[in-house]
Amino acid sequence: MSVDAPVPTLRPEERAGLLALLASAARPLADVVADFLARFPRERRLRVGGTLCFLLEDKKMLHATGRLIAFAILHQSYSSQPVNPYVPLLLNAACDESSDKSEQAFVQLLLTSASGDNNNEVLQKSAVDYVNGPVAASQALLPREQLEKQFCRSIVQPQPQVSSFRSATVRCAIPDPDIPQSRANSSEISAPGSKQKSTSDDRDSALVALLQEKSWGRLGPQWIRPNPPRLHILDGELQWLNPDNNHELLWDYSMCAETSRGAAIRDLIARALKGPLVPAQQEQVVIELVKDSKLVYHCGMTPQKLPDLVEHNPLIAVELLSKLMNSPDIAGYFDVLVHMEMSLHSMEVVNRLTTAVELPTGFVHEYISNCIQSCQNIKDKYMQNRLVRLVCVFLQSLIRNQIINVQDLFIEVQAFCIEFSRIREAAGLFRLLKSLE
Repeated sequence: MSVDAPVPTLRPEERAGLLALLASAARPLADVVADFLARFPRERRLRVGGTLCFLLEDKKMLHATGRLIAFAILHQSYSSQPVNPYVPLLLNAACDESSDKSEQAFVQLLLTSASGDNNNEVLQKSAVDYVNGPVAASQALLPREQLEKQFCRSIVQPQPQVSSFRSATVRCAIPDPDIPQSRANSSEISAPGSKQKSTSDDRDSALVALLQEKSWGRLGPQWIRPNPPRLHILDGELQWLNPDNNHELLWDYSMCAETSRGAAIRDLIARALKGPLVPAQQEQVVIELVKDSKLVYHCGMTPQKLPDLVEHNPLIAVELLSKLMNSPDIAGYFDVLVHMEMSLHSMEVVNRLTTAVELPTGFVHEYISNCIQSCQNIKDKYMQNRLVRLVCVFLQSLIRNQIINVQDLFIEVQAFCIEFSRIREAAGLFRLLKSLE
């Protein structure tokens, strides 16, 4: 693992399990290692090993017993593998003269008893036994060269190349200068209830908080990358423009305006499409439309809804169409009115519109032709006679009020009168045509 690489983040349950193992000072190291191998699968051991390397880098982070347990875990986690990636770290710890002699002696025992019964014997003792026992005083420490030869060169990993920026990096964990060095490095194991227990609790709490951070390891200086200079604009190239966006704000004065009147009209129009309104409601619609000429555009009316309004409330339909004469949608309303089924109400609407506004001549002629064709196509004699009477009365009203020029439709209307001459109203219309010749 590179010295500048960040330490991988552990899961919450992994952090708790690792700290519990490091606190097992009185248990045999063989049991602690067995628990580690059972608790952490092989694919997670490299992450845990990176965490232990981070904790061992500063001698103030762990108790003396916790450091011994960490070394034992790093040594045994890859004991079944041909290569142990933590051998360089173990060699450095075994030859570090600034460490306690008990720690150096323990790591050398691990390296010199890499396998066999001797290794099992080393792990049968607890970390407390090595810290407080006579093993460190009686064991002779080997030099690094002899230790490497005795251990085995084939599995010793080459030292990683340290970046030239290594000296400029700063560790994320900085020791507290108020804690004496002797107290932080104390290798004595306090008994339960002693005064040193509060210091141990503070250390453990700091470790828990430190391992919860997202990034560990070292903080290096950031590379300074200045913005590259702009290239000169060549002839024929488009130049980037940054126009000034000094737009003036336009206030919408219709915001927060009173809309209850419009809501009431929309509700009445929706009812008018389903059935006849009472006279008071019809009068209310007419009054509101007269008060606000723009209300007709917000009442919810569309050309597709016109046939229902004509059949149920023809007077309201006349009022709406009169207000919509200047609308660009009036052609759509006229088209629906021409092609809807002929009835007394539709003729009443057209007749009232002819006296209220000036209708397009083409619309009136097309409507009359559609009325005549509807009379010819109906099969029921009773309904045919009734519709013919209505059309004749309608045409007589248009002719007498000079709404249409009878000469434009003379031949078509004359043929209609001759076809239905048996009906009194048709005969009267025919006589009216003859008088105008």
